[in-house]
Amino acid sequence: MKLVFLGTGTSYGVPQIGCRCVTCTSPDPRDKRSRTAALLEAGGRRLLIDTPPELRLQLVAAGVAAVDAVLFTHAHADHIHGIDDLRAISVRHPARLEVYGAAGTLAELARRFGYIFDGTPASPGTSKPELTARALAPDCETEIAGMPVRPLALPHGDSTVFGYRIGPVAYLTDVKAIPDAARAQLGGLEVLVVNALLSRPHPLHLSIPEAVAAARQIAARRTFLTHLTHETPHAELAARLPDGIAPAYDGLVIDVGGA
Repeated sequence: MKLVFLGTGTSYGVPQIGCRCVTCTSPDPRDKRSRTAALLEAGGRRLLIDTPPELRLQLVAAGVAAVDAVLFTHAHADHIHGIDDLRAISVRHPARLEVYGAAGTLAELARRFGYIFDGTPASPGTSKPELTARALAPDCETEIAGMPVRPLALPHGDSTVFGYRIGPVAYLTDVKAIPDAARAQLGGLEVLVVNALLSRPHPLHLSIPEAVAAARQIAARRTFLTHLTHETPHAELAARLPDGIAPAYDGLVIDVGGA
């Protein structure tokens, strides 16, 4: 299995508009963080997680021309507003592209992007993503694109998002905590991906210290932090993290054993 970090930034992205901080003006390419998304590849098939606003640029940069299915974590703008870029994927797909998520997330997608999900054909001279929505239930493993996918319901402030365990990888973004019931599903991981917003507490996201503590409890062989802000330059953050935990960056590719 291969894990590709397409984007690793917070909802503002990095550089942030109008900001001249050390990270936003950094020459280190690892400090350029587009909105958060990832891609898993196994057995020649690809599973995309989220469709952020920069999706076209992310897929072009990664050399990805096709995906076999899409998972949505939740319906916040920074995770879904690149959904129209799936046109270029679905037009070459042999059937309607299947997209998966919690029932509430899919309902919100249908509300915001009615032209995609209303069942009407595209107008002459235009196109739209050809998608089929499939609702997932938490804790019920489903094979998607040939991979075992287990959704985990996790708190994001007052709302709930889906994290996903996909074989030896867990991808948990925009979470404030990892409850015991979810943690019980995360034993024996090769790779854990978890959001780590700031050095101080935040009402919606794990902080960096909280993410490190959660990673130590879960004890994956390797942990990568994502959904990072401009407050933490990559090199500085990497230098202060414990062994086995590292900041992800856009374009990072991880070969995952055991799959």
